[in-house]
Amino acid sequence: MSGSSPSGGEPLLHAEFIREVAKAVHVPVFLETNGTLYKELASIMDVADIISMDIKLPSIISRPQWEEHRKFIEIAKTKDLYIKLVVAEETTEEEFRQAIDLVAETAPETLFIIQPVTPYGGCKAASPEKILICQNYALTKLKDVRVIPQTHKMIGQI
Repeated sequence: MSGSSPSGGEPLLHAEFIREVAKAVHVPVFLETNGTLYKELASIMDVADIISMDIKLPSIISRPQWEEHRKFIEIAKTKDLYIKLVVAEETTEEEFRQAIDLVAETAPETLFIIQPVTPYGGCKAASPEKILICQNYALTKLKDVRVIPQTHKMIGQI
C-alpha cells in the first residue's frame, strides 16, 4: 500500500498544507514529527493515519519539552502511533527513564523504538551495553520495545 509521508523538517508547521494534500491524494497519511506541536496535530487528526513521533531529550534540545510530548501523545494515541527515541553516549539515565515513564503513563501499549544514534558530526554512539540497559528498563514499563538502528549512514544519506 502506498501512502503520503510528510517528513523532513517539522511537517506540522504546515498543518493546513498536509490537510490539502490529504484531500488530493486519497492514500493513508504517514506523519513523522518531533512530537511537540499538539495543537497542530489536533487540527489534522481527521486526515492523519499513522504517526511516528520522536521524543526529544533535554540533552539534545535547548529546553525540556515533557509537557508538549505528554499532550501530543494524548492526542496521537487514538491513531496508529509509534514513538522513537534516539539514544547517544550523552543520553542520561535520568532523562531516558523520564521519557519511558511519560510513555508508560500516557500510552503504555504503544510501540516504542530505541534508535542508537549514528555517530556523525560530533555525536557519539552509545555502547551496546547502554542500549541493552535502556531496552531492559523500557520493557519493565512498556509492552512493545524494539531497538532499530538509524539507517541514514547505511543508505548514504549522511
